[in-house]
This record gives sequence, C-alpha cells and structure tokens, in this order.
Amino acid sequence: MKIPEPTNSIAALIDESMPQDKPRPHLGCSLLGHHCERYLWLNFRWSVIEKFSGRMLRLFRRGQNEEDTVVSDLQRLGVTLQHTGTDQYRVDFGSHVSGSIDGIITGGLPGKEKSQAVLEIKTHSDKSFKELKDKGVEKAKPQHFVQMMLYMKGTNLKRALYYAVNKNTDEIYTEWLHYDEDVANKYLERGKRIALSDRMPPPYTTDPTYYSCKWCPAHDLCFGSKMTKESNCRTCALSTAIPDSTWKCEKYGATIPVEAQHEGCDGHVLHPDLVNFERVESNDQWKAIYIINGKRVENGEPDANVYSSKEIIANPEGCAMDDEFSREARVVLGARVVG
Repeated sequence: MKIPEPTNSIAALIDESMPQDKPRPHLGCSLLGHHCERYLWLNFRWSVIEKFSGRMLRLFRRGQNEEDTVVSDLQRLGVTLQHTGTDQYRVDFGSHVSGSIDGIITGGLPGKEKSQAVLEIKTHSDKSFKELKDKGVEKAKPQHFVQMMLYMKGTNLKRALYYAVNKNTDEIYTEWLHYDEDVANKYLERGKRIALSDRMPPPYTTDPTYYSCKWCPAHDLCFGSKMTKESNCRTCALSTAIPDSTWKCEKYGATIPVEAQHEGCDGHVLHPDLVNFERVESNDQWKAIYIINGKRVENGEPDANVYSSKEIIANPEGCAMDDEFSREARVVLGARVVG
C-alpha cells in the first residue's frame, strides 16, 4: 500500500485552492458534437454539475495557458492574428447556442499566406495525440471537428487551422480544415432543438455499462438514483428557455438574470424528468405532488405541508414522514429537512 500524501502538503493545499468555475450559461459549440443528446440537455440545464479535482483544474489551466504560447509561436512566423487571449471573438447563433474562438488568422500562414481562417488550439495526452495523428480530427475528435464547422459558419470563414500540442512531448500536429455547411447546419439545428426542449431527451443507450456512459457525470441520474442533486432555476419545472437566449420564470412572469439562475428561489419545483417519483395532478399550478414511499409530498414554496426542492433532494424519505410534530416544527420554528 502506498502511503497517501498528507492533506497539508503544498500540492494538496494548491489543489484545494483551485476555484471551481460556475456552469456556462449557454450551450457551447464545443459540446455539440457530443454523441448523447440527453447529456447535452442535462449539461445545459445545470442538472448535473461536475466538480473537478484540483489536479484536473490545473490541467485545464495548462491548456488555456498553451493558447498564449501557440499565438506567440505563430506570430514569430509572421502570421497575423486577431481576437486572441482575452479578446476572443464570440459567435452567437441565438437560442442559447454560442461559443468563443481561440483566434482568427488574417494572413501570413506559411504556404497559405493570403488565407483567413479560424484558429482552434487543443492540448492532448500522448494517447489522444497519437490517435489524432493516425485518424485526423474528424474521426479522432468529432466534437472538435463540429466545433470548428460551427465557428466557420459563425464567422463566414471557409477554412480552419487545428493546432494540437502533445502535453507529454510538446510535439505539434496541425490540420487544415475546409468548411462543411451541411455539418454546421445539422449540429446548429441540433443545439437549438435541445436547448429549447422542455423535456429531457432519451439516453444514447440504455446500457449502464456502455464505455462512454461509465465515466459520464450523468451516470447516476440516468441509471442510478435518477435524481438531480441540483436546485437552481434550470432544474425548475416553472422556468422556460426562450429563443432570444433568456430564461423566463413562469411563476413571476419575468426574465431571470443569469446570476440569479444559479441559486433559484424558494418557489423552485423539481422538473418531473429529474426525479424518480410518480407525479400526480395538483390543483395549484405552482406546486407539484410527488409520491414518495407511498405518501403524497407537495413540492414548492415551503410551509407546514409543502417541501422545498432542496429538502426533497437532501432527504426524500424524510419529507414523506408527514407527522404532526414535524408540521408544527415547520410552522413554529421554521424547521426544514436538511439530510
């Protein structure tokens, strides 16, 4: 047995200090080539929010830092670039589908001096890099391929340079890609349809042992508890994604600011596709009634008889106890189920 690192080591403390990013508000072009529509919907709805280790966050940071190095190397060759670093160009297709481009080449690329092109920079592990060299971007990295097709569509450019770096050896691989309008239109339509859908799409497979499902952050929601652990405006049954890329709260009839979406409100009602309970009709349009352990549990703004979404997520069985003492404690003391 290997003795674990002490929790107060410099490495451990650095990893602990790494900040977790909030989920992105849009459905990114970088994701639209993903094979599973359910995963895309859950990701966009903030129904499954993946928490990364400090080591993984540092790896992501290294990939971002590599962009500055690549830009510097290209400029040294005489390549002219726009919209790099903090000035990235944003493509916005409406209906919540958008993305940011690593850079735009405006000229000077060796062998293609007069060409303008999208620049996409990626870092790879050794295994991923070797597969990329063997198969090319379209077959080895279909998500990256789709991402660049959409970026070309959003900029009206017909070429893209894919620039890959092997993180193990610093080897460079580049590939010159041509715009495919059919691919861009297919995945743009897909993204808009998923973002604006009120209901969760079916899974890519019903096999929980399928290789890509086993490591998916949504595996438990699809095959295990079938329950979201997130209470925010996007997991609420009373919110709607609008084609102008905003979210509307049906209860209050108002547009929900992005920052407010992360926390939600006390009136949150769990989306029926994100719980593993039978739902029955409610005479109150701002509440849902779920059957938990054979008991009717009202979900909405909490009071003596109504349980908040956070309470149901924390302990659904506790919310189904429904005894006189707990009802009184909820009224007199403001008691809530926490676990």
